[in-house]
Amino acid sequence: MVVRQVLGLPSKPVCQAHTGHFIYPELRVSTHFSSTQKLKDIVHSVFLIIMCMIGHMTDLLYTEKDLVTSLKNYITAEENKLKQVKQWAEKLDVLSAIAMQDPEGFLGNPVNAFKLMKRLNTEWGDLESLVLKDTKEGFISNLTLQRQHFPTDEDQTGAAKALLRLQDTYRLDTNTISTGDLPGVTHKSPMTVEDCFELGKIAYSEVDYYHTELWMEQALKQLDEGEESTVDKVTVLDYLSYAIYQQGDLGRALELTKRLLMLDPEHQRANGNLKYFEFQLINQRKAQAQEAQKAREEGKERRKRLTSDASKKKRFREPVPERKMYEMLCRGEGIKLTPRRQRRLFCRYFDNHGHPKYLLSPVKQEDEWDRPYIVRYHDIISHGEIEKVKELAKPRLRRATISNPITGVLETAPYRISKSYISNINDLTVALQVANYGVGGQYEPHFDFGRKDEPDAFKELGTGNRIATWLFYMSDVAAGGATVFPDVGAAVWPKKGTAVFWYNLFPSGEGDYSTRHAACPVLVGNKWVSNKWIHERGQEFRRPCGLNETA
Repeated sequence: MVVRQVLGLPSKPVCQAHTGHFIYPELRVSTHFSSTQKLKDIVHSVFLIIMCMIGHMTDLLYTEKDLVTSLKNYITAEENKLKQVKQWAEKLDVLSAIAMQDPEGFLGNPVNAFKLMKRLNTEWGDLESLVLKDTKEGFISNLTLQRQHFPTDEDQTGAAKALLRLQDTYRLDTNTISTGDLPGVTHKSPMTVEDCFELGKIAYSEVDYYHTELWMEQALKQLDEGEESTVDKVTVLDYLSYAIYQQGDLGRALELTKRLLMLDPEHQRANGNLKYFEFQLINQRKAQAQEAQKAREEGKERRKRLTSDASKKKRFREPVPERKMYEMLCRGEGIKLTPRRQRRLFCRYFDNHGHPKYLLSPVKQEDEWDRPYIVRYHDIISHGEIEKVKELAKPRLRRATISNPITGVLETAPYRISKSYISNINDLTVALQVANYGVGGQYEPHFDFGRKDEPDAFKELGTGNRIATWLFYMSDVAAGGATVFPDVGAAVWPKKGTAVFWYNLFPSGEGDYSTRHAACPVLVGNKWVSNKWIHERGQEFRRPCGLNETA
């Protein structure tokens, strides 16, 4: 199988008579990668961005494995040293027991007297050298060498935030995550009390009291079930009660504080909080009573007015916020197409209207969505080609940066994603972007085209705006990782070896705002994609400008 990459644009869509659906003629398709050397020649003028990619995480696993081997060697050396010391002690213990039965008689033997002098002058010195022998030097030097590759506090916080983001997006309860029962997981890994506590502590440091409560509760639950831990209940209850207080639940915060004081009656902060919570709770109940009395005094008139307002609100359906729609789509709760719209979607073999290259091996097309029109191409890139592209991309990975939507300044991405641009495929000017999403890796909703308020978006390239997007899926994803279009409710799921295509601009050159899309966080697994943006320059005759602004 060869890589069939759209390098040109179809001209005006032509309707298929037998299906009533529009297809795209005159797709320019590049030739395949003919050799490894040609593939290597692809990679120059490469720009890569990364945050915590799976490949780098894999390297950390090998680093840890090397450290474990070094630690075992250190333990073996220490055990051998202790074994020698123990043998020496046992030998002397027996000898001393005999000698102390009759010290004078024992030393009356000149051999025993000589050996005593020899032991104290020589052998005890050798023993001292053995005890002082530094067997940890090899392990410490290796640890110091490898430490430069260790994750930082920032990396650990980023991984924790990714886990919390996955919990919210996919509506996972803490117990499901803690027990490791995630969908698609093959290597189940339960979390300890320390793990849950650390997640809660990171959320606390970010002033995220909602997640602090969830994970401190999970830590407390596992402690109550008898799990042994270096973290005690008093510490967990201290964090938990305060997080709940910050969310306004004074009654429960007070209850947990009392439980803490039953375990540690002298806990200074808890004793102070107890008095404060009791005082605040009394004031809160007074305020609630006054509010209830005021509501009763207003009588039926107010209730009628509220009923009238509620009925008016029901007539106008509020649009679903983008973030909520995005998360719904990521969970597979997208909009279902009506039967009429579904009838417009087809699967077909596409031969580019009898192009010789595709007469024997036509491309398999599948319509994914109608408005905007999104089409998937099956078996478009082989496993070998995918591995070669990944191999070329991995060495140039950098920490991910994204543009701040308010300031326009490039900032480190708070989620896991890597990107690369591979240029000059088969002597054609191409920019193939390669991206890798680790667990929790996502891309926020965005447009691929430059909007009117961004007139200089592609000025330096001299290529014009992005007419269309061509996206390769280079891996399957165990769970999560869909490409979603929140404005229209569409979701496209990764399938290795396929590619999807859509237009970002109308023929008039106006942007199609319904193409705003995002990459859902990877819940389990590893997601590799690559994409080609097709720009305006050079496409004038393949897609002539239309007179209708949005058609």
